[in-house]
Amino acid sequence: MNYFDAIILGTVQGLTEFLPISSSGHLVIFEHLLKLKPDNVGFEVTVHLGTLLSVIVIYFNDIIQMIRSFVTGIFSRKIANTYHSDSYFRLSIFVIIGTLPAVLAGLFLENFFVSVFHNIFLVGITLIITGIVILSTRLIKNHNRQLTPAKSLWIGIAQSIAILPGVSRSGFTISTGLLSGISRDEAARFSFLLAIPAILGASLLHFIDLLSSAKGSSGNIGPLLAGLVVAFIVGYLAIRFLLSIIKSGRFVWFAPYCIILGTCILLFIH
Repeated sequence: MNYFDAIILGTVQGLTEFLPISSSGHLVIFEHLLKLKPDNVGFEVTVHLGTLLSVIVIYFNDIIQMIRSFVTGIFSRKIANTYHSDSYFRLSIFVIIGTLPAVLAGLFLENFFVSVFHNIFLVGITLIITGIVILSTRLIKNHNRQLTPAKSLWIGIAQSIAILPGVSRSGFTISTGLLSGISRDEAARFSFLLAIPAILGASLLHFIDLLSSAKGSSGNIGPLLAGLVVAFIVGYLAIRFLLSIIKSGRFVWFAPYCIILGTCILLFIH
């Protein structure tokens, strides 16, 4: 992989990891366009770390508060009281609950997900589905409900479905949050916090594959670092942009893009 390919794919990963247009789908598309091998595990690890750093930087204060509250609360003699009185302790519990479906899906359905990951036809179908799901959020007008364990689980299930290529993780999780009636800000924040263990887990799995298959290449360290830096910067800007879009109530603007792109893919391969 050269610097040009690394910068292009780092930009694609940074933009699409958080914008509700599917990072996996766009990486598959650009792999086809650039004629890259789909088994570039080292690069996948690198760009995932770049996007992970971007969300950690933006939500650093929330993350620190959650860790402190969780450690304090879990060793408290009155955990139930802490749960009701400490919002960050509740949030940490909700993130754990929301992470479980993706963990279970990864453990029991890994071979299936691997077998379909580079299926361009499936990407076309799932992009259209992603657009329809995002569009459905217009049906909900009131967003004054609180995040609960049940809502966290449903959002987590949405995240596990997003392991499929072409399904947007942020699109599905934010849409599920909005459809459950929680506020736009809360839906976005929970989606991004939920992304941290998801991206970290994916990075660790890719890293294990990298070690076991010896596909890393120290000679390509320059392009790898370029991809990481680009993914971090673009990911940071993408999150800021998406937050402003969500606050202004224009989240559904991404739906036509997903539907049109998915349709074009199906027409092209047909």
